[in-house]
Amino acid sequence: MPHRTVLHKIVLGLVIFAGLVPLVYFVSVETGLSIAVAEEAIPDEAAVTGAIDRYVENVAFGVGERLFFDINYGFINAGTASMEIPRLVEFNGRPSYQIVTRAESNKLFSTFFKVDDRVESIMDAIGLFSWRFDKRLHEGNYRSHRQYEFDQKNHTVVYKGDTIEVPPYVQDALSVLYYVRTLDLKVGNSYFVDNFTDGRQMPLEVKVLRRERVKVPAGTFDCVVVEPLVNAVGVFKHEGRLQVYLTDDRMKMPVLMKSKVIVGSITAEMTGYELGDIEVF
Repeated sequence: MPHRTVLHKIVLGLVIFAGLVPLVYFVSVETGLSIAVAEEAIPDEAAVTGAIDRYVENVAFGVGERLFFDINYGFINAGTASMEIPRLVEFNGRPSYQIVTRAESNKLFSTFFKVDDRVESIMDAIGLFSWRFDKRLHEGNYRSHRQYEFDQKNHTVVYKGDTIEVPPYVQDALSVLYYVRTLDLKVGNSYFVDNFTDGRQMPLEVKVLRRERVKVPAGTFDCVVVEPLVNAVGVFKHEGRLQVYLTDDRMKMPVLMKSKVIVGSITAEMTGYELGDIEVF
């Protein structure tokens, strides 16, 4: 059915936000990312011994941040997406961000293929790594719910009954975007991240291509353009080449995403935003 084919492409675009997912996720649905920084990172003593004492300075985002997007297939609007940090919670005795993304098809496309996806990450507010990942998908007749928690002291995660080793301070498919937003992105440099997604984890290179000014419904922004060069998932999940436009300031908000697919292109454009409160932990 022609409509179904087009809608599948649009769903891939919606996946960009829900970790269907985001940006994130950062190209197969089962692939993961991982975080280090351009050069190879040498594990510190804390990581080796299982202690959690990493501190990552964060002036990019905070509680109360809300980002809103239109998802378009060519010139056709397919639905909307949102990314928000509604509150700070305590997880394993530590302050943590609750990060939630939603992706929903609009009324027209829901007639053929309804999408209503929700993804949540619990991200440590001090070390900026993942504690828990929860993904609920509603796509046409397909339903799925997956949740897993990370043992960041012993560097493991239990997935479908199996205990899997993961790198220290591993990210999930949603938290990885927020971590990248805290990096000092330089044009011409590449950054690498460790992420676990749906049973797998693999390094992803995020290359900073250029600076560019773009206009979207939310306004005009000076941006740094990044591109994942390895198969990606979540907010960076796509079928073709994907470029993500992050504001060239301390916040590095994703304001535009462009993904080339076999036929046409998918874009996610920011339509509005609310800044969060920056806290020091």
